[in-house]
Amino acid sequence: MERRFDATAKTEKELQALQLEGLKWTVNHAYNGSDHYRKKFDKAGVKPADIKTLKDIRKLPFTTSKDLQEGYPFPLLSVPMEKVVRIHASSGTTGKRKVLCYTAKDVDDWAEMFARCYSYADCTIEDRIQIAVGYGVWTAGWGFQNGCERFGAMSIPIGPGNTDMQCQFLEDFGTTAMCCTASMGLLMAEEINNRGLRGKIALKKMIFGSERASEAMRTRISELSGVSYDQLYDIPGMTELYGPGTGLDCRYHKGIHYWADYYILEILNPDTLEPVPPGEMGEMVVTTLKKEAAPLIRYRTRDLTKLITEECPCGSVMPMHDRLLGRSDDMFIFRAVNIYPSHIDQILSNIKDVGSEYQIVLFRKDKGGKDHMTIRVERAHDVHHSHDSDKHMRKAVEHDIKKQIMVSCDVEIEDYGSLPRSERKTKRVFDNRD
Repeated sequence: MERRFDATAKTEKELQALQLEGLKWTVNHAYNGSDHYRKKFDKAGVKPADIKTLKDIRKLPFTTSKDLQEGYPFPLLSVPMEKVVRIHASSGTTGKRKVLCYTAKDVDDWAEMFARCYSYADCTIEDRIQIAVGYGVWTAGWGFQNGCERFGAMSIPIGPGNTDMQCQFLEDFGTTAMCCTASMGLLMAEEINNRGLRGKIALKKMIFGSERASEAMRTRISELSGVSYDQLYDIPGMTELYGPGTGLDCRYHKGIHYWADYYILEILNPDTLEPVPPGEMGEMVVTTLKKEAAPLIRYRTRDLTKLITEECPCGSVMPMHDRLLGRSDDMFIFRAVNIYPSHIDQILSNIKDVGSEYQIVLFRKDKGGKDHMTIRVERAHDVHHSHDSDKHMRKAVEHDIKKQIMVSCDVEIEDYGSLPRSERKTKRVFDNRD
């Protein structure tokens, strides 16, 4: 199937040839343009000429967020400063913000990648795309905006929040696609339902970035908004790797097609840093192939996912990884068990009458005492409060958590809509232990 903005490579062999060319260029560019990379390569005993095949990527040293923090304010810079036309930064929730520089070509490449995302979501130039993500120094708004303009559709750059204006724009401007976090998507779906807009507006697609959306959450968004479940798309991305737009799941939703002509993706065991077999979960490690200002070489993202080897019915040569399952540093330890919020998310999604919103609260009743975990879950929208149904739901959650994660927890059942909604990422884990 021909898509606008797709890769020039039509076969896996052609794609690998592009990757090898890009890998050689990146290593040479970084070695000659960056004191940081040159020192790192010299310490590892590797030179650009040592990269002869794609397998030689394993000779290269890793890059981490620590390299970005230590190189602040312009880390990994591999071009003269006069070639830098833009900077973007992460939200900086821990330590210094991660600041990345962009050349004009970097900005152009990013727009091209993002335009491909809209194409894979079966958008057309007739679409009217409401962009409800943050603008400013963050990559989100600029990424969605530039990609939309490159693609050729109408952009409605409203930013996050302000549900009154969001709903007014949906009605007045005939918005057909909305880009937002999954949490914002749920908030908007509830507003669409509460205001009686379902079936009266033109909205037919939603593209979610920035956070994982559970199956229960996606189902609820579809039910409330009237947008077909198969028209809800996931878009990954991070500031270090241009920003959002580095891949998208197509309408078949078999996995996230990632743009392997712009970066190489390795899935490694986060402890041993050795490759994991396809289908097994590991940490995403990325190496850019065209990035000029701040190339990434074996950058440890801390994001956890797995490669998907089955072919997608859409016929794309672009390989796939699973939705992001969480981050290696999102994991918390409870009574000597390593737990990822995404695992609890999956368990709750499969329990009847449980809604899509939840919180995990960790605490100790006494200083130095035993850890306790309480999971607060909402009833589904159409489930009414009753002692028997709440008791059954509570026991079902406790049983499935114990069976699948091997830990005990307490469960509190909340009214639908009582847990906080957010136009940004929703906080799920509250660790109140000393």
